[in-house]
Amino acid sequence: MALYAAYASNMDHDQMAARAPHSPMRGTGWLSGWRLTFGGQDKGWDGALATVVEDRSEQVFVVLYDVPSWDEQELDAWEGAALGVYRKTRVRVHTLDGDVLAWVYVLDDYEGGLPSARYLGILADAAEKAGAPDDYVKALRERPCKSLGD
Repeated sequence: MALYAAYASNMDHDQMAARAPHSPMRGTGWLSGWRLTFGGQDKGWDGALATVVEDRSEQVFVVLYDVPSWDEQELDAWEGAALGVYRKTRVRVHTLDGDVLAWVYVLDDYEGGLPSARYLGILADAAEKAGAPDDYVKALRERPCKSLGD
C-alpha cells in the first residue's frame, strides 16, 4: 500500500472514490516547502493544470490516501502518469500525528498559464470539503483564472 498526497480535484472524497475506489482517506496535512501553481496550458485542456513546485516559503494543503497497487495503476492512468503528463515524486507531508512520506503527482511541464474558472472552482470546492482552512480556500477562489472567452 502506498500513501498519496492529493492537492487538486482528488482532495474531494467522491472524486477520489471514482478514480481509486479501494483507497481510503487517511487524513490531511501540509506539504511544506512547496507551492500550488499551474502549468501545461498547451496540453489541450481548458487552461493550465494544477501542480506543485518547490518553494521554501510556501505550503500546500493535501489530503492523504492509502492506495493499494490495483488502485495505483488506475490513479496513474487518470493522472496521465503513463502518458508523461504527471510524474510521481516522493515528498514529506506534515500532519498532526507527525511527518509522513507520500507520493505526489507533479506536472512534467513548464510552470505558467492560468487555470479555467471551472477547474479552479473544482479545486477550491474540493479543498473546502476536505477541511482546508477558510483562508486557504478563499485564496484559491481569488486566484487569477481564465474566463470562458479567453
